[in-house]
Amino acid sequence: MAQYDKADLQKRMNGSLEALKHDLSGLRTGRANIALLDTITVEVYGSRMPLNQVATVSVPEPRMLSVQVWDKGNIQPVEKAIRSAGLGLNPMTDGPNIRLPIPDLTEERRKDLAKLTGQFAEKARIAIRNVRRDGMDDLKADESKKEISEDDRKRLETEVQKLTDEMIAEADMLADAKEQEILTQ
Repeated sequence: MAQYDKADLQKRMNGSLEALKHDLSGLRTGRANIALLDTITVEVYGSRMPLNQVATVSVPEPRMLSVQVWDKGNIQPVEKAIRSAGLGLNPMTDGPNIRLPIPDLTEERRKDLAKLTGQFAEKARIAIRNVRRDGMDDLKADESKKEISEDDRKRLETEVQKLTDEMIAEADMLADAKEQEILTQ
């Protein structure tokens, strides 16, 4: 049975784009938003967990986020994860609550966020290229098993490359739009 599945490749590449959209939604443009902390993972209980699985995040004020940690023992790891996330937030602990004032975006901070946007986009491009590699490997395996001819493999490889180019172009478009949003507000 043939290993190559174009629908599966497309689904996986779309998943990479969705992950990029999710990462970009976490980059702030001036107002407090709980999506800002979605990308943060915390080292607790011997594994890495998303912040929303160890704490409740809320927006009490337009320029303030509040993180209520459920287990007192996790306050320090949560603070450390927030500081090391590269979001430019300085946590202030108040008992089981961590307050995160959202500073004004300076020109330097905007450039840092634009750079972070580029890093997220590159991560998505790498994921898309990894899916392409898997598809190409499947095609070569199918050809070696004599399930498809060499001509079919080459034709399908061209299709996979075209799909890859389209997905990378869309990732670049998403990143460019977010970068412009950050730099112009």
